[in-house]
Amino acid sequence: MDFYLTALLQGLCLSVIAIGIYISMKIFNIPDITTDGSYTLGGVVTGIMLSHQLPISLIISLVILAGAGAGTLTGLIHTKLKINPLLSGILVMTALYSINLTLLGRSNLPLLNLKNLFTSIVLFTDPNQNTLWIVLLFIILIAFVIGYVLQTDFGIAMRATGNSETMIRSLGVNTDRMKIIGLAISNSLVALSGFLMSQFQGFVDINMGIGIVIVGLGSVIIGETLINWLKITSVWLTIILVILGSIIFQLVLAFTLSMGIDANLLKLVTAAFVLIIVSLPRISLSKAS
Repeated sequence: MDFYLTALLQGLCLSVIAIGIYISMKIFNIPDITTDGSYTLGGVVTGIMLSHQLPISLIISLVILAGAGAGTLTGLIHTKLKINPLLSGILVMTALYSINLTLLGRSNLPLLNLKNLFTSIVLFTDPNQNTLWIVLLFIILIAFVIGYVLQTDFGIAMRATGNSETMIRSLGVNTDRMKIIGLAISNSLVALSGFLMSQFQGFVDINMGIGIVIVGLGSVIIGETLINWLKITSVWLTIILVILGSIIFQLVLAFTLSMGIDANLLKLVTAAFVLIIVSLPRISLSKAS
């Protein structure tokens, strides 16, 4: 039971990445690889700040700013230098590896004996239950904020930029600015996921972000599949299903490991699972035609 509870908690922590990737990939149609670096950046900033015993509220603010900075840099390279968005993300991700390693000063930083979000707030005496409810409240707050922003005039302009850039530009909207802001929001969310995961797992590792974009993408695809099946159009329900997709993704991986699959093959299993998710809708469509 604890095995699946851990998977549930990981799914919730990583659901913030899923929301971030949903914004960059599904709203703006930008395959942003910056995710791998900004996720680690969020964990690195968290680890350093916790080591200096700074308040959690300040750490969250710094993590958001760090992630937004990474996303802004990717957006500027893409929009101002007219470089392919995929390459822009790869360039920033590569640079972030050196930045993260320099900031951390080592390859791994343990956080087990440091006061963190889950020990600062005590809602229940049971540590697992306490962690679950804190993460849930954190995710609900993020989902509410993002859902609200996407329904404002600014959020509608963001969505319109991804749907029809030419049309929204003719209405006087600065699409380059929208992309930069969208990538900044996306990567700030990804960094917040690193903030949660580093405290949940009790350490920061320089390689913790490698392949994390696949996890986020898989979660988004599961959520999108549910959205299409249920014919969802509501922004709020879309965000909820993306979060649910992240939870399902982690539970499936947990089930795979419980079957005795070698943990060294987890990345391979993850890639295969995402491939299956991506292929299923296309297989269904080909059979239907």
